[in-house]
Amino acid sequence: MTLSLAISPCPNDTFVFDALVHGRVPGAPPVEVTYADVDVTNTAAERGAFDLVKVSYAALPWLLDDYHLLPCGGALGRGCGPLVLTRGDRTDLTGATVAVPGERTTAYLLFRLWSAERPPARIEVVPFHEIMPGVAAGRYDAGLVIHEARFTYPRHGLTALVDLGEWWEGDSGLPIPLGAILARKGAVDPAEAAAWIRESVRQAWADPEASREYVLSHAQEMEPDVVDRHIALYVNEFTADLGEAGFAAVEALLGRAADAGLVPQTSSSRATAWTS
Repeated sequence: MTLSLAISPCPNDTFVFDALVHGRVPGAPPVEVTYADVDVTNTAAERGAFDLVKVSYAALPWLLDDYHLLPCGGALGRGCGPLVLTRGDRTDLTGATVAVPGERTTAYLLFRLWSAERPPARIEVVPFHEIMPGVAAGRYDAGLVIHEARFTYPRHGLTALVDLGEWWEGDSGLPIPLGAILARKGAVDPAEAAAWIRESVRQAWADPEASREYVLSHAQEMEPDVVDRHIALYVNEFTADLGEAGFAAVEALLGRAADAGLVPQTSSSRATAWTS
């Protein structure tokens, strides 16, 4: 069988999945990979388009009937949260138009929780790579960004109004659950899939140079230094195993969002995951 896999072109995903994609994981099947922003993979997962797929944790309530949440391979951590960026000295979002990378992204879910008492006037869903230039050009009053934008936003003359990761960690005491890896039920054994991914992660850490060319080829013109910082931040102990803190973070985020009426109520992420 050939395994269909959908991940983002971001360095953390290509670094983690390099060995699996390139046939260096013993016992794993050949992989056909699709690269897409997470807003695209969230939608594709609802159609059951892939055997393994990277999605936003915020999208899980719509997906767990058809997928297993794997306890590895995703993006969850501390100090890695989304940022709300503005031009100039704006101190709040009253009357603002805010560009966001997707309606079911974790970044937007965190934003909605943070801004519940003072929401902006308007939200526009914008491809991720257009957000910072759009804010800099004045097309949007603010933009919600993730990943490498943490390192590059000053180049666009932008200011961080709030670090939603700092807000979430300070409020909950838990890490930030950003992106999850799901295995489609009936298409791939979740225990085997988790073992393949963990071996791919192990190889990535053991020999970072092995994936260098692959990672840089998909890094959307990021400089090597930014790529290295990106990987160091987003590929961490939770990538190998969500563990107690990781599952607690997922359950807290989805539970709080469901209580606020932002996502459907769902059973515990731990109960729907393959966690061995």
